[in-house]
Amino acid sequence: MQGGNAKSVQRAALATSVPAPSAVPAADRIVLEIRKFIAAAIFFNHQAAENVGLGLTDMQMLNLLQLHGPSTPSRLAGWTGLSSGGVTVALDRLEKAGYIRRAPNPGDRRSLLIALMPAPMRRLSRMYEGVEKETRRRLALLTSQDLEAVIRFFETMHATDADRERQPKA
Repeated sequence: MQGGNAKSVQRAALATSVPAPSAVPAADRIVLEIRKFIAAAIFFNHQAAENVGLGLTDMQMLNLLQLHGPSTPSRLAGWTGLSSGGVTVALDRLEKAGYIRRAPNPGDRRSLLIALMPAPMRRLSRMYEGVEKETRRRLALLTSQDLEAVIRFFETMHATDADRERQPKA
């Protein structure tokens, strides 16, 4: 009977395994590779956050501030999908840890601008140097046409994200 169970398990495993790349449409392969990349990036960022005593949400808030510059809490809420209360709690943790400062917004006296503190961010950035160096090394293996295609893809994906941000939440 054990042999029968082993064959059933083997058949089930084969039925759920990923087909050969040549049998999968290119768009589906790209989606699978994106999912792999995102999973690896999330785990890397989680580990980096833990190494400096932050949570993953806190780390991503810092990343958004690095990418976009000083921002208001409401813009951070729009980018993250967090409630205003959730953003406030994350900003409280980041301010207490010395990564950000809150300052009056010169463009709107009713709001604040959240800015990064340079020294702690330099220390944090060092954790990503190896990954960035390896990414640049691998990108150097691609043709300029391939690189332009990758850029267009990410610009298209970013435009989709921006469209989603502008839609009212239910």
